[in-house]
Amino acid sequence: MDFTILSFVLLFCGLSTAQDDSKNTETEKTGSCHPDMCDVLREFGVMTEKLRAMESRMKDSETRLQNSETMLKDCQTRLMDSEIRLRDNENQILELRDKERTKVIFSAATGGGDRIIGPFNTNITLIYRTVITNIGNAYSPYTGIFTAPVAGVYYFTIFYHANGHQPGMLFLFKNNHPMVMTDDHRCDYDTADNGGNAAFLQLQPGDQVYVLMRAHTHVYGSDYHTTFSGSLVTQM
Repeated sequence: MDFTILSFVLLFCGLSTAQDDSKNTETEKTGSCHPDMCDVLREFGVMTEKLRAMESRMKDSETRLQNSETMLKDCQTRLMDSEIRLRDNENQILELRDKERTKVIFSAATGGGDRIIGPFNTNITLIYRTVITNIGNAYSPYTGIFTAPVAGVYYFTIFYHANGHQPGMLFLFKNNHPMVMTDDHRCDYDTADNGGNAAFLQLQPGDQVYVLMRAHTHVYGSDYHTTFSGSLVTQM
């Protein structure tokens, strides 16, 4: 494009020179163009150099822009990879939490030293304060209540030791309903008794299982004799 314009100007300069042969003999002998056209050519040359410099800068800017776009795409790719890894880590954490929730095993004794618990004038929830095992933390030693964390079938056992001169009676409750019981009647010639029972219970999350001691009965409390235990057999 620059060459075409320059050729046109040179042609015009030559024509002007030919027309002015009679007036510019010295110009014809030296081969120079018309003074005005020479100025134009010089200005045109300067403009051409400026244009070339601008084109070079534009190419550099385009190259830098392409490099920036490439870097941006790389950053976006790395960000997507990081998000994928983050989601994978979150899924792994959730899976680990679910696995931990399915590990439910507890065993506790009444504790509090060797003592007689009861008799009382009303039914009470027996609290097993000495925790032997509590994987999953589903059993509370403060209330004596086991709360199911997941739906499934659980296995529970209750055992007690009692003074034979007084009656003993324990119930295993699911929510507000008795499931199984164990008891012993008063006997003047029997100084001590042991009893127990067990059951498989199907529970939903939030269901509560606890041991109720009947009014006017008793058990022998210690860290070893009277216990309440349970575990998740299978999740459903």
